[in-house]
Amino acid sequence: MKEQTKATETGWRGSLEGWLDAAYESLTESGVDTVRVMPLAKKLGLSRTSFYWFFKDREELLAALIERWRLKNTGNLIEQTECYAESIAEAMLNVFDCWLNPQLFDSQFEFAMRSWALQSAEVSEHIRVADIARREALIRMFVRFGYEFDGADVRARTIYLTQIGYISTNTREDVAERMRRIPEYVKIFTGQEPRARELNRFYFRHGYVMDEAPSLEVPTATAG
Repeated sequence: MKEQTKATETGWRGSLEGWLDAAYESLTESGVDTVRVMPLAKKLGLSRTSFYWFFKDREELLAALIERWRLKNTGNLIEQTECYAESIAEAMLNVFDCWLNPQLFDSQFEFAMRSWALQSAEVSEHIRVADIARREALIRMFVRFGYEFDGADVRARTIYLTQIGYISTNTREDVAERMRRIPEYVKIFTGQEPRARELNRFYFRHGYVMDEAPSLEVPTATAG
C-alpha cells in the first residue's frame, strides 16, 4: 500500500514527479554530478528527509532518470517509425517529428545522457542498447517499404548517426532554414521526394507556413 501512496503524496514531502523533474533539470543544466539530494531539496524548498519517501537513495533516483530518458527518447522514436505513412518519404517525415518536437524527443536530455555515459560504464551500456534499438527500428521502417536489408541498414545508420552528430555538437539552427531543407533531407535519406500533401501535413503539424521566416532558434535537429 505504501508504494501506491508514494506516487501521489504531496505537501511537505513534495511528489515523486517533482523530485524527478528537479533531477532532470539539474542533469540537463549542469551534469550528473549536480544531481544530489541536498541541492535538489534546496531547489524544491523541501527537507532532505522528504526525498526518502520516494526514493531509497540517490542511485534509485538516477535509475528513474535513465528510465524516463529511455521511455521518452527511445520509446517515442520507435513509435514514430511505426506510424502510418503513404510512402517512405512520409515515414521519414514522421521520424523528423522527433527532431522538431521536444515532447517526442528531448535533445537536451539526450546530450546530458551521452555526457554522463563518458564517466559511467553502466550508462554507456544503456546508450549502446538504445542506439541499437533505434537503428533497428529505422531499418524495419525501410524494409516495410520494400528496401533490401543492406540498403535499409546503411540508410538507418546515416540518418541516426547524422542526428546524433547534431546532438553531440549541440547544434542550434533557424527554424525557417531547417524547414526549407526538409525535402532535400528526405530525398537524400530515402531516395524519394516527398509529395506536396505529405510535406503539407508535416508543416501543419509543426505550425509552419512556407515563406514565413521566424527568427526563433531551436536546438539540435537533423532536418535543417
